[in-house]
Amino acid sequence: MGKNTPLLPQELAALVLKAQDGDTEAFGKIYDEFLTPVYRYVVFRFPADLTEDLVADIFVKAFEKLHSYRPIFGVPFSAWLFRIARHTIIDAYRRNRGFEELSEEFVDESRESDPKLRTEQSLSVRRVREAIMKLPEDHRDVVLLHYISGLGHREVAKALHMTEGYVRILKFRALKKLEGLLSLSILPND
Repeated sequence: MGKNTPLLPQELAALVLKAQDGDTEAFGKIYDEFLTPVYRYVVFRFPADLTEDLVADIFVKAFEKLHSYRPIFGVPFSAWLFRIARHTIIDAYRRNRGFEELSEEFVDESRESDPKLRTEQSLSVRRVREAIMKLPEDHRDVVLLHYISGLGHREVAKALHMTEGYVRILKFRALKKLEGLLSLSILPND
């Protein structure tokens, strides 16, 4: 998130109302709050050189559609925003088919000085990303929204139009599949 402590729900609600009334500074605070989780969600699916533009598109669309957000429907703002992110990603996939690059954004820069550790970490990130990308789309979305972007089960459910119970089931199934995929990926190739 953009700062050390996340916004309280009532603070976020007040900012959304101000932003809906045209207060760009309020939207800037919303942007600061959600930039990191949205970036993480996108960077895990796209090469780093496409990520920044895609994240910018997501926030532009959110700003343009902000008038349509209504908290009375029980959808948390984060779920509404990640729904926009998901649809923007789907559109980008349609435009950019055929790339399979790994973003190195998750590699710990503090280990830069040790090439062996950096290489091992990069390979681990690659294995995890490849395993996640092999999951069915609904499983993958749940994993990315929950673990990479940090959304709770309720927010994931709202973003994906699912029940919380179904999100929990998909998460459990996804973790089991990942466990199998990752254990296979560390076996020696004979």
